[in-house]
Order: sequence, then C-alpha cells, then structure tokens
Amino acid sequence: MNRETAQKLARELVNQMTLEEKASQLRYDAPAIDRLNVPAYNWWSEALHGVARAGTATVFPQAIGLAAMFDPDFLLEIAKVIALEGRAKYNEASALNDRGIYKGLTFWSPNINIFRDPRWGRGHETYGEDPYLTSVLGIAFVKGLQGEGEYLTAAACAKHFAVHSGPEALRHEFDAKVSKKDLYETYLPAFEALVKQANVEAVMGAYNRVNGEPACGSKTLLVDILREKWGFEGHVVSDCWAIRDFHEFHKVTDTATESAALAIQNGCDLNCGNTYLHLLAAYQEGLVTEEQITTACERLMTTRYLLGLMDENCEYNRITLLQNDTNEHNEMAYRAALKSITLLKNDGILPLDKKKVKTIAVIGPNADSQLVLEGNYAGTSSRYVTFLEGMKQACGEDIRVMYALGCRLFEDQDSPITEKDNRQSEAVAIAKHADAVVLCLGLDSSIEGEQGDTGNADASGDKLDLELPPVQRRLLEAVRRTGKPLILVLSSGSAIRVTEGNAILWTGYPGQAGGRALADLLFGKVSPSGKLPVTFYRSSDDLPAFTDYSMKNRTYRYFTGEALYPFGYGLSYTTFSYGEPEYLDNAVKVGVTNTGNMTGDEVVQVYIENHHPLAPENPVLCGFKRVTLEAGQTKIVSVTLDQRASTLVDENGDSFVFEGKKTIYVAGHQPDQRSLQLTGGQVKIKKRE
Repeated sequence: MNRETAQKLARELVNQMTLEEKASQLRYDAPAIDRLNVPAYNWWSEALHGVARAGTATVFPQAIGLAAMFDPDFLLEIAKVIALEGRAKYNEASALNDRGIYKGLTFWSPNINIFRDPRWGRGHETYGEDPYLTSVLGIAFVKGLQGEGEYLTAAACAKHFAVHSGPEALRHEFDAKVSKKDLYETYLPAFEALVKQANVEAVMGAYNRVNGEPACGSKTLLVDILREKWGFEGHVVSDCWAIRDFHEFHKVTDTATESAALAIQNGCDLNCGNTYLHLLAAYQEGLVTEEQITTACERLMTTRYLLGLMDENCEYNRITLLQNDTNEHNEMAYRAALKSITLLKNDGILPLDKKKVKTIAVIGPNADSQLVLEGNYAGTSSRYVTFLEGMKQACGEDIRVMYALGCRLFEDQDSPITEKDNRQSEAVAIAKHADAVVLCLGLDSSIEGEQGDTGNADASGDKLDLELPPVQRRLLEAVRRTGKPLILVLSSGSAIRVTEGNAILWTGYPGQAGGRALADLLFGKVSPSGKLPVTFYRSSDDLPAFTDYSMKNRTYRYFTGEALYPFGYGLSYTTFSYGEPEYLDNAVKVGVTNTGNMTGDEVVQVYIENHHPLAPENPVLCGFKRVTLEAGQTKIVSVTLDQRASTLVDENGDSFVFEGKKTIYVAGHQPDQRSLQLTGGQVKIKKRE
C-alpha cells in the first residue's frame, strides 16, 4: 500500500471519530474504538538488535557490534530477520487478544545518535561516532526492518532527534548547545539520510533541549527541519515521559496542559507517557485546535494502515512463532558476532594452536556471563553461549579448560587485595597451570547503559573514565605477573584503556552466539575482521568536558591527539596488500590481495581530505566495502564515495560542494604511511611517500 492510499483511508477513518476518540489515539497505549472496529494498540516496541522485551527472540550483537561489522548488506538481512520475528510475535499475541506493551510492530529503533563521547552509557546502542557510517548502517537497518512488500513488515523509528548523547544524569533538564555548523555537519546527517533515503516511518524526539527548545516540542527541529526542509511524512513520537520534562525540569512551561499543547503544536504526534491526557483540557483552554489533534491522529492511523493492521488478508498475517528463534537465525547471530569481534593487539600468540595448547585457564567476571552477551534493549535467547561455554565446546576432550571467576565485575574497588581473597588467588593458581590464559574483563549493561536501567548509580549509566573497574585492574595485574601467555577478552560498548596482554580482542556485547564466535576466532577457525566504529582514547583527560557539545577535539574527525586504537582499526590473522587505485565517476577502484596463508575479510576504507578551512580537522570516511579473499586471491574492489564527500558546511549551517584540491586515501584503516592516495585538482594517482 502506498502512502497516498494509506493517508486517504486514515482520513476517512479519523473523520468518523469524536474529538475525544482522536485524542485517545495519541497515547502510546491507544485504547480500542469498538464502534469503528479499531483495536487497541500499544505503540511501544523495541528491536535494537533483535526483538526486545517480548520473550524469546534471536539476540544479535548490540548495535555497536553490528557497526563493527562494517557490512550494511548483512545488517539489512539481520533487520529482515528481526522484522520477521516481530511479525510472528505480533500475530500470535494478537490472536490471543494480547495487545500489551512490546507486542506491537512499531519498533523504536535504530538509535542513530552520534557517539561523540566514550563516557556516554548509551553509546553502545548506536552505530558509533561517524555520521557517514551511521547513515549507511541506519539506512540498511530501516530498509530491512520495513521491507519491500505491499505493507511495511514493521515500522522503524530514528531516535533520538536530536543532539543527544549524554550525560544520562542530566538528560531530563540538559540544554545541548550546539553551533549550526556542528548541527548540520555532525548531528543531523544520519537523520536526514533515514528520512530521505530510507523513508523511515517514525522519528523519536530526545529528552534534552537543543539551544533552548525541548527536542520533543522544538519548532526548529520538528517543523522547520524535519517537516518543511526534509519533507518527512511519517509520525513523531516523544521519548518516554519527555513531554512531562517540559514543565517539571526544563521549565519552559508551567503546567502539563501547556506542555501537551507545546508538543502537539510543533508536530509531536504520539506521546510515550501520560501528558497527552491533558490534550482535551488544552483544547478547552484554547491552546490547541481540533485540527492539530486530527492531523496527529491521521498520521498515526496512516502508519497502522501501512503496516496492514486493518487488513485481515495482510500477506504477513500467516507468519507464526515457528519462524522465530530458528537455527538459521542463530547462525546469522553467530556470523554477526564473528564479523564484529575486533582484534586490537596480537604479538603472534593468536591463533592458538590446538596441538600445542593442552590446558587453558578461562578467567574473569565476564567469562561465564549471559548479561555481557546482551547489551541493553535485548530480547531473551534460548541459545546463549557464554565465552566459557564456547571455549569448552571448541576444546572438547582434547584440551583441558579450567575456570575461575577471579573477581566480580564491579565491587570493593577501594579495598586492597589480600591473600584471603579466594577469587583472585584461585585465578592466579589456575593461570599457573595453564598453557594460555583467556581473561574476560570489561563492562556490561549493569555498568554502562540508560539512566534507570543500570546499577551504576554514581554516573547514572555513564562511565566516569576510560579505565577498567579497580577490582578488575587488580585481577589483570595479578594474572599478568604469572608470566603465562595472556589473551585479554575486553567486553564493553565503548572505549576502555587497556594495553596489557599478548593479545586483546574487543567483543562489544556480541549476542547469543558470542562464546562460539570468540572460540572460533581464538583457535583460528576464522580470522578476525571487525573494525572499530569508535575511537579508543588513551585517557578521558584527552577529551573536552562531557557537557560540551562542540565537536572540537572529538571523534576521529576532529581529534588532534594520538589514539590508543583509532576508528576503523582492526587486525587480522592474514595480511592484505593494495594495488594502485583509480578514481572514476565518484568511485575508487583498487586491487586488494590476500598475501597471507588463510582466508580473511578485509574492510576497504576510503577517506577524503578536502583542503579547505571549513573541512574537518582530519580525513573523513566517505566509502567502504567488506570483501572476502582466500589466501593469495586478488579482487578488484569498487567503492562508491558518499554523495556528500565533498560537501562542506559553513558557520551558518549552509552547505556547498567544494570543487578544489582534495586527497583520497584508500586502505584497510585510517590514513597513515601505508595508505595509498589520490590527489590534486584533477585527481592524479600516486603512492604516498
């Protein structure tokens, strides 16, 4: 069904509603209108990396891990699976007249905020720090989720609009002050891309204010930019209870009635919360018109028609739970984990040789943790494989696997370790017996996450710094002192400063098959191929204040220091060489050869440096492509450059295409002395000296 037809049907339906009935449909928990055969519908559902909070579902790697794949084609297929499982759940629940929360088809995903500061606890919900990468992956996810059938398979939602990335503790009262240049250069491009290129059905506002206006009632964001400049035709939903913040915390209104009026006047159609219970009072006081309520209701009913929820013959109605949590979907979760886990350091210890290693010590608070596989906004898998379980399965009867917890994730950080600490002493003891140690440290969603969802009360979900918790640092040092070969498995949704160990693998939060994938990578069944979608800094001292939303010295595009592990970085067990690149018709062609002795994936990355004062400080990603190469194989890889690669933004927020000198770098990483470059006004080709 096209939008024009859905809008027509929505207008006809809404025209039959009373004012009270129309207002009732603007709540996330919309009641039934029996006389019009409109069933109750709860708009609040989640699908960040699998259908969330709705029972059993396939749990893929957390979004930051999906970003580390640098593989939009595979992400699109993952999103299709998520939509399929969501349909199965919706159909079965509706058949039982269960229309409660998390049972709908309006998924409030993806989160396309820019991960500008590694201390932000919710950053692992995003696709990282780069607007281009976020745009490409967001488009893929939305297209996969919404599908290409007669009806939308599910409805995606781009959130949180806009300029939203912490601090969590201040989000209900915070005013994110941002320049027009940063707004249009960094914070808005992904939202614009999802509206214009993916036809995302919904946009969710943010909790914070943006330059003084509450995001969920901002004329600048919701009217001037989203509707008028970009031509958005879907619906806008508030973040949950964000409209209440208008009068309680932002103090831009005095009453709930005024807050409801401000939100709907500026185009917030759906209220996640209860402030729109005051809409009729706002109407009676002359603060809103019936036309404004009608427009919002029509937009929401249009979405329900586009989903086929009013059609008993919808092609998706036959999907059942037999298509949920399948073996095929589990294999996709495994492949996603393989592609996302990133090798940061390797002195040659990896891959482990099963012929030489006969005893392995698996140690640490994340070794046998289910929570570390999930991240937040997750479903419940029936197939979790922890890191410890994955190692046991891979080792079988041939290799002895010993286990010790070592320490809790985050406890007693101020108390000294003594000889009476049985956890640590046990870990040290088994390490001494092992041929290699796999030490599983890091965080989970109980430490970094959303305010209210985390036990990290001191930071309300954000991190205070980039260090491992003190109790883990003590365990790491104690195990390191044994002198045994040490492989550090670092799980986190963001940058952690760790350099110890013979090898370091960053897993993100790798989903239900994380343990299986990790073991296969450690033993060299597959070569690591993940790439960092964020910068790993050496210290939080290198960063501006958390509350400063200027992009100066933030992310790889503007950072002037030396990163610990840079954006786009990730090692392999094999090696790749690049031939001379060619530039033609806004694409770069280059021959890539696997010069090692095993099959591996390379992510060909193209960066552009526009030689102009308004350009970002450093070359920026403008194209990439993942390619699989067997040992000795060469492929000609063509990478189409971002259509905005040469678009610059001035201080007024106006953009223009720069036609002057530029340098294009092509490699499996950010530009350095190993990269190849194209340069000059006519784009001459030469190797970098």
